[in-house]
Amino acid sequence: MRIVIQRVSEAEVKIDGKITGKAGKGLLLLVGFAIDDSITDIEYLVEKVLNLRIFEDEKGKMNLSVLDINGDILSVSQFTLYGDIRKGRRPSFSQAAEPEKANSFYEKFNEELKESGLNVETGVFGGDMKVSLLNDGPVTILLDSKKTF
Repeated sequence: MRIVIQRVSEAEVKIDGKITGKAGKGLLLLVGFAIDDSITDIEYLVEKVLNLRIFEDEKGKMNLSVLDINGDILSVSQFTLYGDIRKGRRPSFSQAAEPEKANSFYEKFNEELKESGLNVETGVFGGDMKVSLLNDGPVTILLDSKKTF
């Protein structure tokens, strides 16, 4: 499981010009699942996302998590995080989870985020989405559940 985390002042996702999800100050998550992912990967990265200290405290140090600031989360599915471009010029997505599994895992991931009590909104799995954001910092972090140490 991979997540690109962007600290945002605001973000939104649209399909056919209609907003399907938005966030104020908080996180934009681009989320992808691999063929060998399990529930353990979801649990590990939910904990990481919620507790990652990338928001500034009163001294300007990155010491606060999205939980600490009661921030918003916009979660967007993105299978292209598993694009492999080592050979040729067109990405191979052979390591990305099949859509049925990925959708199930995406829903489970978002349910676990919502258990935190934060405002969590989403894109539409498999939709042709237009994502806009105002990256704050900029701060962008890549998490991969297979790279735990």
